[in-house]
Amino acid sequence: MLGLSVLQDNLVLTDQEFDQISALVYEHCGIDLHDGKKELVRSRLGKLLRQKNFSSFADYYQYVLSDSSKTALTELTDAISTNLTSFFRESQHFDFVAQTLLPELAKRKTGSARKIRCWSAGCSSGEEPYTIAITLLESLQSADEWDIKILATDISSRVLRRAAEGIYDAERIAPVPPAAKNRYLSKVRCNGQSMFQVSPVLKKMIVFKYLNLMEPWPFKGPLDFIFCRNVMIYFDKPTQQKLVNRYWDVLDRGGYLFTGHSESLTGIAHKFRYVQPTIYRKD
Repeated sequence: MLGLSVLQDNLVLTDQEFDQISALVYEHCGIDLHDGKKELVRSRLGKLLRQKNFSSFADYYQYVLSDSSKTALTELTDAISTNLTSFFRESQHFDFVAQTLLPELAKRKTGSARKIRCWSAGCSSGEEPYTIAITLLESLQSADEWDIKILATDISSRVLRRAAEGIYDAERIAPVPPAAKNRYLSKVRCNGQSMFQVSPVLKKMIVFKYLNLMEPWPFKGPLDFIFCRNVMIYFDKPTQQKLVNRYWDVLDRGGYLFTGHSESLTGIAHKFRYVQPTIYRKD
């Protein structure tokens, strides 16, 4: 076993193997693994190869191709996905929701029309949709009179399981304001550690689902706003354009698209009106 372990720690990913894996991932989910990602792919897939006792990327690639269930392809995508997120990340977006978007909805929607439908696309381990839920509850007047549903999707089944559990350590919840922390998070013991569990009131607002953004979407909208932040950076321009225009199609008139701080719609043909950096409106 020592010999195999050493061999796997020194796995060589050839240019041809990297190109084959990159093409497979691009076809599956649109993620663009350019040359600068080669070492990341070697490192992350190397761990997967060790778990499954493969001694070469060539053998592993053939295994993924031959798996008709697509389970191996899902595991591959899981392994190379980056899941960096936090509560209230890029907080200006949540300020905009509270100060601009929600007042607009309150004026536009009355009586039985008091519904909010939104989507966290690429929700990772759940901090973003839970932050959206907290923002809505804290900012809406008479929030209990609103029918609120947040769709939270990701291509990683692994992080979706963590998101649905809604259990975080103290460091993860540090950005949550103290009053909201007291209202929506409670201390629990998990594997002998002191952790925090999100409240049932937040959980019931959110539906967590697996979704590959490149495949057909099982809904048509209309949605009031979409958070797709730090997702499109993994796609090339043609894929970004396709995705942005699909977002347009499912947004309601007056709906908003929020992108990540390092993302821009520059160079993409679209109908959105630019509001401010990383915020776009469907007029």
